[in-house]
Amino acid sequence: MIDWNLAVQAGTRLVRPGPQVSYDEARDVVQELRDLSKLAHGHVRDFTGMASELDPDPATVVDRPGWIRANVDGFRVVLEPLIEQMSERRGPGPLGGAGNAVVQAVGSRVTGMQVGAILAYMASRVLGQYELFLPPDPTGRAATGRLTLVAPNIVHVEQELGVHSRDFRLWVCLHEETHRAQFTGVPWLREYVQDQMTKFLLASDLDPGAMLDRIRDAAEAVADAVRGGDANLIDAIQSPEQREILDRLTAVMTLVEGHGDYVMDAVGPEVVPSVQQIRSRFQGRREGGTKLDKTIRRLLGIDLKMKQYAEGSRFVRRVVAEVGMSGFNQVWRSAETLPTHDEIKEPALWIARVVGPKAIDTPPTANEA
Repeated sequence: MIDWNLAVQAGTRLVRPGPQVSYDEARDVVQELRDLSKLAHGHVRDFTGMASELDPDPATVVDRPGWIRANVDGFRVVLEPLIEQMSERRGPGPLGGAGNAVVQAVGSRVTGMQVGAILAYMASRVLGQYELFLPPDPTGRAATGRLTLVAPNIVHVEQELGVHSRDFRLWVCLHEETHRAQFTGVPWLREYVQDQMTKFLLASDLDPGAMLDRIRDAAEAVADAVRGGDANLIDAIQSPEQREILDRLTAVMTLVEGHGDYVMDAVGPEVVPSVQQIRSRFQGRREGGTKLDKTIRRLLGIDLKMKQYAEGSRFVRRVVAEVGMSGFNQVWRSAETLPTHDEIKEPALWIARVVGPKAIDTPPTANEA
């Protein structure tokens, strides 16, 4: 088990403070982000044609510790039932009884510290997210999801890039509201993602020899990342079955992240006048950082996520250019119409399989390649 309270304590203690602003400035930022999330929702709905919520709640705006606490709540919802299943499959430990309880208690604290440290790092980087997994509401009903924006990070980045604050805040809201549209307008998508995550976690190797191999692979991944290689911990600790499942998860997350990136730019200069400047400077920030920062990003798979943005956005641009938005929206019909990993790289394959022979097969432009 993971000591979730310790994870929150460690994360909130280790996380760096955000930019210094007055109480009035902080209040104004929070209010503007809530207003812009509502505005962005309308733009996303009109542009994408997705049947998302008509009048959703405004975004929940949090600070860095608030983001950590929210994510720990989400982890508990997803992971605790799975950890119990895995513990039942593993059976009693070799020490038995009290000895095994001591090992589990020590292990939970170590794991809690590790989770807290990772969340502290991520809490200073994340601008926003659509939280899929939430604890039940006070009446016991399962929550459907929540759009969350991390105010100090948004302010920090807009100051660092020197961009127009309202434009940047609306630009971020467009991306996150696209995720809300995806998971509220496509009823089966949330369950599909959760099902793949469950299968991925339950496919863990429980054999001690296999686990030892995973640990060795993880150690090699750390060494490779420090040397500047492409290895990451996510790849290193997977079983063969998990790699197959992760291919499906990667494909769908590449689609949803790329779709968000496409929409935030394509809604247009009439909505975000300085969008081209924002995109150019933000992309430079994504690719920059110190050597240590780049190493951590590789280890945690963050660089893989950046690649997903680019590949997914390229896929959406190509498909929309060839078959229009209504043709692209066929991607949301069912799990069978989602693009595969190969189809993300070759959109013509997806068009031929899902949209059919009516699609025009044209080569990508220089901007799409």
